[in-house]
Amino acid sequence: MTNSFNAKTTLTVAGLHYEFFNLDAVPNSARLPYSLKILLENLLRHEDGITVTADDIAYFSTWNAQAEPDKEIQYRPARVLMQDFTGVPAVVDLAAMRDAMRELGGDPSQINPLQPAELVIDHSVQVDYFGSDDAFALNAEREFERNQERYNFLKWGQNAFAGFKVVPPDTGIVHQINVEYLARVIFTNTLNNTTQVYFDTCVGTDSHTTMVNGIGVLGWGVGGIEAEASMLGQPVSMLVPKVVGCKLTGTLRDGVTATDLVLTIVERLRKHGVVGKFVEFYGSAISSLPMGERTTIANMGPEYGATCGLFPIDQITLDYLRQTGRDAAQLALIEAYCKAQGVWYTADAADAAEADYSETLEIDLGAVVPSLAGPKRPQDRVALSDMATHFPNALAALKKERNLPDKGAATAVINGQPVELRDGSIVIAAITSCTNTSNPSVMLAAGLVAQKAAAIGLKSAPWVKTAFGPGSLAVTRYLDRAGLTEPLKALGFHNVGYGCTVCIGNSGPLPAPVSQAIADHELCAVSILSGNRNFEGRVHAEVRMNYLASPPLVVAYAIAGRIDFDPEREPLTQDANGQPVYLRDIWPTQTEVNQAVAAHVTAAEFTAAYANIYAGDARWQSLAAPTSQTYEWPAASTYIRKPPYFDGMTREIAPIADLSGARCLAVLGDSITTDHISPAGSIKANSPAGQYLLAQGVEVKDFNSLGARRGNHEVMMRGTFANLRLRNLMAPGTEGGVTVHHPSGEQLSIYDAAMRYQSELTPVILLAGKEYGSGSSRDWAAKGPRLLGVRAVIAESYERIHRSNLVGMGILPLEFMNGENAQSLGLTGAETFAIIGLNNGEAKQVTVQAIAATGAMIEFNAKVRIDTPNEVDYYRHGGILPYVLRRLVG
Repeated sequence: MTNSFNAKTTLTVAGLHYEFFNLDAVPNSARLPYSLKILLENLLRHEDGITVTADDIAYFSTWNAQAEPDKEIQYRPARVLMQDFTGVPAVVDLAAMRDAMRELGGDPSQINPLQPAELVIDHSVQVDYFGSDDAFALNAEREFERNQERYNFLKWGQNAFAGFKVVPPDTGIVHQINVEYLARVIFTNTLNNTTQVYFDTCVGTDSHTTMVNGIGVLGWGVGGIEAEASMLGQPVSMLVPKVVGCKLTGTLRDGVTATDLVLTIVERLRKHGVVGKFVEFYGSAISSLPMGERTTIANMGPEYGATCGLFPIDQITLDYLRQTGRDAAQLALIEAYCKAQGVWYTADAADAAEADYSETLEIDLGAVVPSLAGPKRPQDRVALSDMATHFPNALAALKKERNLPDKGAATAVINGQPVELRDGSIVIAAITSCTNTSNPSVMLAAGLVAQKAAAIGLKSAPWVKTAFGPGSLAVTRYLDRAGLTEPLKALGFHNVGYGCTVCIGNSGPLPAPVSQAIADHELCAVSILSGNRNFEGRVHAEVRMNYLASPPLVVAYAIAGRIDFDPEREPLTQDANGQPVYLRDIWPTQTEVNQAVAAHVTAAEFTAAYANIYAGDARWQSLAAPTSQTYEWPAASTYIRKPPYFDGMTREIAPIADLSGARCLAVLGDSITTDHISPAGSIKANSPAGQYLLAQGVEVKDFNSLGARRGNHEVMMRGTFANLRLRNLMAPGTEGGVTVHHPSGEQLSIYDAAMRYQSELTPVILLAGKEYGSGSSRDWAAKGPRLLGVRAVIAESYERIHRSNLVGMGILPLEFMNGENAQSLGLTGAETFAIIGLNNGEAKQVTVQAIAATGAMIEFNAKVRIDTPNEVDYYRHGGILPYVLRRLVG
């Protein structure tokens, strides 16, 4: 490696010597935002004259904060983080790459992580059982029954790949485990008797990897294919982004939670516009903002659209690391390194001159009010006091949009008692998701609400399915210590499992009488959850309206059983004496919450919780995993199948040709999320995926979820565009994965139409609106369309992660010119399309010709959204994985 700026020097801490690259060696680096300093250090350390040059480093000394991003850099994160839904297909791809490497005459062992890769199994537990002491054990048992094939495969991967660790199921949520245990904050690596010290950085196969930004670690979500490439030593090719400084001032008022704050920040930053940008938080409020609040805000970076939402490292960071059981020597190194690099944040720094931000905005914490967000997007914040007027309007809009009738209330018999269900009835109330379960203040606040409610005999409404996913073993320990576990149980919030559960759509079935009432009366039932995502069809297929809220509000609304009232002025319910009980009667003061945190959230709870993090329970330990270098693909498996991405692959690539004779598979509107494209929830028996599983001899009760089946491309390609709430404008009046095949005019499932087009040797494209691919960093949202034959997507705009995933799978992302879209151009999807002027992938703009059956032509230009030279290479090779494989095989 080269050292053009003479930045290499030595740091001594507690008698140990560390090599590091000092940022002061680069002129003007002191004015850079914290996030760019981390990128700069990464380049200094990896300067080789080829992938990182002196000019790349010098760019930062003259960085123009207001300029549009155009500088590409090669960034190498220190580690890769995965969860099982996205991690299983990543390991499947690596296993298939080993096979392909062998077939191309190379060494399969070259397909091996070159840096730490950690996977946490947290997305597979479903809420089949709830409201009882044995719910956790029963859900865990069912989880193993469903997922044993997948878990065996992951244990093989742990044995086969060096540097790959798996945190077993029923342990915690990936991002919570990351901040509580896995994150180093400052990384060390010893090579040739020299120990380097540098910033901990990571990419993760889940969009909420940003949560680790709360403790000062730069990390964000990428698609699984990008993560695999990173594990294999490929740098992340990126443009140096604009950096938005978000100044936090003031203090939260009593009764206002971190959840209320983050929903406010999501709303403000979405309106400001931060997609594709870095966000950094600074200001006078930082030095008094607890770590729980910081990680809550950082977690929802994808919801406000930023690549990251970074907080500085300061004394509060160290206090949190100490509280979560980190080693004292590591804490000393973190402080010394940050001070040596000039990035240690103090109260004085909050009032000092701002970094050179591209844009700034200010948020006064004192102006934040109790809030929810919904009914279908996390950025649609609603003040708690406005819910009584908001909900009728939202309901009317939904009924009009979906053409739903008003059949009135329904009667259901639950536990032998008749109850009334109607529009606005809450049927799921869940304390779930790393967004809030990692925050002791809101978790203890929920316990205190339950305690006050239970003391006067209150219960959750009988039609509410209650669920509590603690997020980590440490949460269980400190709630037990605080005496709040039993009150939560009294309200029905028994532990259902250590995983994402409801937030990812693993809600399990509703009680049969509730489900029947919703179906018979076409009710707009409601869920309320302490999660980060409430997109249509995500939480539960039968629940049309979903609201995000703080854990204590989830408990309160479970008692009320309905969303359509004003909790600040109307009673939640009545007590045993018929007296009204208001939210204020059971809401804890901030003093009570702070006292509970101080008394019960201790280092001992975290140390004990993480003492045997990789051991797993008896079921995990009993799994007999193979130890072969390459994977023996079980022929009968319906979970793990060898993917076809490398079938017929050669060492040489063919030039990219223009596209002609293409048909449109779907015309989609705005805000199509990755949940719409590749849902993770339940599999319907009459769907293409369900029909496939039935044909393989799988019973409906063993279907599991689409998320759990991501290791089987046959299921996943059939599940692409299978969201029940998807609306394809080519098939008006329908919902779900339905389209029209042309020229026959026959209405088919999207999967069946795609297969017919493939048999006819007809390529297909997609048309879409704004923010195509928003939401989770779900690589199957690109893999699925690729297997369906999609060659290009033409959209008004893209969410960052999904655009790069499309390129990573060899799909061409095109963008309508400003002011144009499918509707304004008169495109119906019935046309035949040609894309002209690709210039072997190097074009910045192409011509699209759409020819109707009458012969009339609509011609328009479109921008090519292949944003970097590296992405051009990926596209030419048919995707990032073939590109990496060809480079490795030589």
